Order: sequence, then C-alpha cells, then structure tokens
Amino acid sequence: VMAKGKSLTLPVKWFSIPQCWRYERMTRGRRREHYQWNMDIWGVPGIEAEAELLSAIVTFFKRVGITSKDVGIKVNSRAVLSEVLTAMGVPADKFAATCVLVDKLEKVKLDDIRGEMQELGLTDEIISKLVATLAIKDLDALEQTLGNDSKALSQLKQLMAYAEAYGFRDWLIFDASVVRGLAYYTGVVFEGFDRKGELRAICGGGRYDELLGTFGGEPLPAVGFGFGDAVIAELLKDRNLLPNFDNNQVNVIVFPLTPSVYASAAAVAGSVRSKSITSDLVLEDKKMKWVFKHAERLGASHLIIIGEDEIAKGMVQVKNLGKGEQQEVEMSKVSDFIAHQLASS
Repeated sequence: VMAKGKSLTLPVKWFSIPQCWRYERMTRGRRREHYQWNMDIWGVPGIEAEAELLSAIVTFFKRVGITSKDVGIKVNSRAVLSEVLTAMGVPADKFAATCVLVDKLEKVKLDDIRGEMQELGLTDEIISKLVATLAIKDLDALEQTLGNDSKALSQLKQLMAYAEAYGFRDWLIFDASVVRGLAYYTGVVFEGFDRKGELRAICGGGRYDELLGTFGGEPLPAVGFGFGDAVIAELLKDRNLLPNFDNNQVNVIVFPLTPSVYASAAAVAGSVRSKSITSDLVLEDKKMKWVFKHAERLGASHLIIIGEDEIAKGMVQVKNLGKGEQQEVEMSKVSDFIAHQLASS
C-alpha cells in the first residue's frame, strides 16, 4: 500500500493466503508452519468495513458446514478501554502496553501481571476499574459504564445493527475482555471461537488505522483479519466435516482402442466432463484387460470404448459395468446418455 501510494483506487479490498512460519511451542491448533487467509479493507474509516469482513468470515463458516451453534465471534473495541483509561488519567502512551497485558488475562491470573500493570503507572483503583470493565458482556451494561455519548459504544451498536441487516447477528457476542495482543490495533477487534471451548481462537482481526504511519507512510484507515488453517481443520475434524479424500472414484473411463483415435477420445472425454461427470481418459496404448482392471480399481460405473470402426459411423460403445450391458451411442449424444444413466442409477 505504501509503495502504490495515491495511485491506488480506494477503497482497496484484497485477500491473500500466504504460507507462514513462527518459532514457538506447538500445541493443538498451533503449528510452526501454516497457511493463513488474510483479508483487508483499506480506505474506509467507517464501521461498514468491519461488517463486510465479518460477513466474509461467517460466509466461509457456513460454506464448510459450520453454524452459529458451533462458532461465535467475540467483538469489542479498544476504544472502550481507551475511554475508561483516559477518564482515569492514564496517559495515551501507556495504552498499547496496557492492551498487551490485558490480552494475557485469558491465559494468566491478574496477580501474575499486576506488577507489570503497576510499572505502567496503573494504580489498584485503575486496575479494579479496568477488570470490572473487562467483565462486561452486553452493550446495555457497557452504556452504564461509558455513558450514552460514548463513541466506542455508538460504533459497537452500529456494528450490531449492520450484522442484523447482513443476517449474522446471532454469530456475534460482545465481550469487553477481547482486545487482541498486537499493539497496532486502534478500534474494533474481533475473534472467532469454538463455543465448546475446546480450541484456541479460530481467527481474529480488527482496525489498525495508524499502522502505515508507524512505517513512515501517510495514515490510512484499515481493518483486516487473519484466519489460519490449523484451528479450523481441528474444528472440522471434531464436527466430522472434513471432506473425505480417500475416495478417488471416477464415473467414466474413456478408452481409445488405438493411438490413431486418441483425438476423438479426448473430444469425448471433454464432452463428458462438460456435464460435471468425473472421467478418466486412458492416455497410453493399453489392452482391454488392463482397462477393465483400471475401471474396477477406480470404481467407474461406465466404460466408453472408441475404435476406428466406431469413428467411421460417428458412434461409440458404452458399457454399463455394473449391469454388464453394452450399447452403441452417437458420439455427439454420449455425454447426455451417460448423464441420464447416472441420474437414474
């Protein structure tokens, strides 16, 4: 984005699926090497960008068979903590470090990091207020803490309204304890989680309006998320939703009797595949005995045989391997013939 600068047409919407590495202790759903789906929107300062990205996440979940009963998405805004800390006199330059410590509370006890909080200048009174805010789980309770003129509250209410319009409101849960550990987040943050509580975060992201500025570029509003393959694979496995790749069955074997008719056989295979029928074209000069064993090995239901005599008549031989029946079919109609047989079987 910095390299392209003002030549980019805003807003920019993009995604990537890079291979990522990290050096740390491996646990279930966390590997040293993984692939990660990233999606970002640059140039939109409004909460509409967050709603669009959350919609993309939910759409993916639905397409792989995951429902809102399996997964929820915790939503918060770092501005919530910012407003609380600012009201209590905590300097702005301590905010990012405070968020990093707050993010640790999911894994450690408060007393384990109390000393670090105090080193940042947070008094026991501020820490108590902070902990009380983090425990809030609904927007009505948040309004009692921040007041109805809170900008953070207004944004979160608008996001929930958009989620209702998109049709994924039942996926979202407000949770004031979610701040995400990375220091560059500036606004709304979100995190996908397994509702059974057996897995670590599935995905996460948020707004990072000041990131370009930290690298010397012009500030540009931005929001994005990362979605690794490790945790979602564990979830799909637990829900028996992983596709089965053991079955390599094909429907049709296309067999040219001699190399001289290969071009016609390729045309027939292409026609059959255009009907979304899985077919295997025999590429080498093989004997009929080998072809029958090959068809059995792949679980094929039909064999299309093409020889010079058949081509001369514009016909092919189609053998139903399950029934043992064979008949001559016009070459131009063979794909429809196979499709009909498969549909009625």
